[in-house]
Amino acid sequence: MLETINSVIAAISDVLYQPWFVPLFLVVSGIYFTFRCRFIQIRLFRDACKVIMEKPESEGSISSFGALMISTASRVGTGNIIGVSTAICLGGPGAIFWMWVTALLGGATAFIESTLAQIYKKRAPDGSCYGGPAYYMRDALGKRWMGVIFSVLIILIYAVGYNMLAAYNLQSTFSVFKFYHPVITPAFIGVILAFLFGVMVLGGAKRLASITEILVPFMGILYVLVSLLIICLNIRNVPGMFASIFRNAFDFQSVMGGFSGSCIMYGVKRGLYSNEAGMGSAPNAAATASVSHPAKQGLVQMLSVFIDTLLICTATAFMCLSTSVVPTEEIAGAVYVQNAIASTLGTAGPVFLAVAMMLFAFTTLLGNYSYCEGCLEFILHRSIKKHELLLFRLFATVIVFIGAIANAGLVWDTADMLQGMIVVVNVPTILILGGTAIRCLNDYVASRKRGENPVFHAKNIGIKEETDFWK
Repeated sequence: MLETINSVIAAISDVLYQPWFVPLFLVVSGIYFTFRCRFIQIRLFRDACKVIMEKPESEGSISSFGALMISTASRVGTGNIIGVSTAICLGGPGAIFWMWVTALLGGATAFIESTLAQIYKKRAPDGSCYGGPAYYMRDALGKRWMGVIFSVLIILIYAVGYNMLAAYNLQSTFSVFKFYHPVITPAFIGVILAFLFGVMVLGGAKRLASITEILVPFMGILYVLVSLLIICLNIRNVPGMFASIFRNAFDFQSVMGGFSGSCIMYGVKRGLYSNEAGMGSAPNAAATASVSHPAKQGLVQMLSVFIDTLLICTATAFMCLSTSVVPTEEIAGAVYVQNAIASTLGTAGPVFLAVAMMLFAFTTLLGNYSYCEGCLEFILHRSIKKHELLLFRLFATVIVFIGAIANAGLVWDTADMLQGMIVVVNVPTILILGGTAIRCLNDYVASRKRGENPVFHAKNIGIKEETDFWK
């Protein structure tokens, strides 16, 4: 039965990632928005850094930094380690270059979708805000049915696909230790992880924000520092490392001979899994921030893409490729990273990776789940009743346990398939609505040029739809 399910999922995933669907959507939208926003990734990079530290407009609300950490908790996770390792081992070192390209283009896409989420966000009874692509699909496009499809996909990919993958990736990290048993250890880790996850999700969105604000910066900085240490200790191999990345990235004869398994395809797949630009996930977090102008949170979420791929993923890639360990299909995943670290730091390497993976996996699980309750409420078209919410949280907790004991092929193929499907729904939407976000950007830039703190009013850019916050 599982083999049949896995073959169906793999077949759908293969169709989505042939040259005509997901890669085309991501590349075309990234290039289009990069030019329409006049290279916002470079032009307003300093502004993005400044906006992060602004206090929320309303006391007690989620700040720009808090929303950034929620979305980064989802983006920065096990995929930054295991996903990068898999891309290198299966697609070659050149996959890293195409991950960079995906991130650079994706920064503009991330700005558009998060700005739209801010414009069309809704006011909760307690005065806080919420929203996401489902709401701009409903309110700006007038297509509630599309918002329902999107919400279903969000729940499937984050509560199921990505959280299963995070749990699996964590337990796989322990496979190099002598105490590891292929049946008992995954189940044991699954129980502990599911229990901790279940306890945390009962705290609600603000508690999730407070937890991730602490854990995400800590784990990210520590991981990058250790990566830099390993790179410095293997500095002689760095020129050869860069040569292998660019040589493999532009080996087009090899790429065209087997596109589905090429460095480009793995770069796109793992780049999307890592930074999520174009998927419409981060806008759910962006909509919760209390800011004076929607473009501010768009800039913050653009920066999150860079933190994830250009910093954390690159740290993993350089840390591995700078060592003498040869990436092969047999050691794809945690084993390649552990062997690379152990070759430089000795027995302390695998221990460090296991600790890092525990932090990455836990914040990933929390960040992923934070997107789901709002989508469930959108589907039901009403507030979630207490018993319904409890059942949903229990379901999400059980899924974490299942992920820890699941098959590697099943969890990776499921995640790839679902993320491809959600891109196909979200990207055409933001291409249609992108002009609104660009006018919002122009309004922001004009205010900055006048030396003002940008304050947004929907009527100033010709928005006729009712908005809860920008009258």
